[in-house]
Amino acid sequence: MVLAAGCAPAPGTSLSATAPATPVAETGPTIAVTGSAPAPATLPAIEPGPAPTQRFAVQRREITVTRDGRSLRTVILFPATPGTPPTPGTPPTPGTPTTSGTATAPRARSTSGAPGPDTSATSDPAATPDAGRGQTPPGGFPLVLFSHGLRGSPEAYEPSLRTIAAAGFVVAAPEYPHTSEGAAEYNPVDLINQPADASAVITAVLTLSATTGDPLAGHVDSNRIAAMGHSAGGYTTMGLLSGFRDHRVRAAVVLAGASLGGSYADPAVPVLFVHGEADTVVPYAHGRATYDYLPWPKAFLTVIDGGHTDFLDRDSRAATAVTETVVDFLRAMLYGDILALARVPTAATVESVTRFESALDGSARPPAEAR
Repeated sequence: MVLAAGCAPAPGTSLSATAPATPVAETGPTIAVTGSAPAPATLPAIEPGPAPTQRFAVQRREITVTRDGRSLRTVILFPATPGTPPTPGTPPTPGTPTTSGTATAPRARSTSGAPGPDTSATSDPAATPDAGRGQTPPGGFPLVLFSHGLRGSPEAYEPSLRTIAAAGFVVAAPEYPHTSEGAAEYNPVDLINQPADASAVITAVLTLSATTGDPLAGHVDSNRIAAMGHSAGGYTTMGLLSGFRDHRVRAAVVLAGASLGGSYADPAVPVLFVHGEADTVVPYAHGRATYDYLPWPKAFLTVIDGGHTDFLDRDSRAATAVTETVVDFLRAMLYGDILALARVPTAATVESVTRFESALDGSARPPAEAR
């Protein structure tokens, strides 16, 4: 495993040139999670169906998740629906979706992130009572657990994560206690503990969804969960599929990441890899080796001449390709949207910018020892 001291997007111009820094909302409840991921169970098949076509307004809240003495401040972004209770936050900021409620002093953070330049769709729901709000799908919205890179934070990726939430997903982004920019005791080796942290956050979010009166009540479909991460967060995501397997995860997106070790056992999970050819932090060859070894349905988007964060923190053709590919992959895998799946190869293939290969049908065979 090769990781530099810092692998999160650097502060600077955000993916949306007009998007201001996102203030941190008032911290919500603390949820203690004990034990490991639930034992393997047979999950019902995800029935084919259309993903939402509208762009939702996005609400934001923070919770704290604790497990085994570890504390994870977690940002949750979720689609606003009619009658959704407001979450504590800050006064509306022009051009940024916010929540109404008790104002708290903002702590501005940088907002370059991953992946996607389009944040305009998540308009401020406070401006018009139900503007940008839509109905919750039967069973709730899919959940995407996002993991940041070394020296990163949820806020560093927030504009891009809002794009995903606006497409009809609940996004939970924990701040890991020993690898984040705000870590009191920074220790990159603690990455090995992050898959268990991520699993605990999934449990906490599902708990809130099952809690009457909570802003997330009824919002999350426990059968439709994906994990996603950039750099060290990509390693964390792969850990959820191998050494610390969480069988609730039905799909994964690995951005400039690679294997955390361990083996891959059925049931299979489809995985989308995105990696820059010129990545000097996590070498491209490491991402390719992980992809080649994985025995499951998979796809690989290569950013030609791309670095570690080039396709994340710039408004570029590569960023657009990554955004559209990731969102349609999640629509296909978590909503069962076959039209979104058909769009993936087109979105992921941009002449002289990206190239794409897919074995999402399970046709590629890994080395025998991986099976």
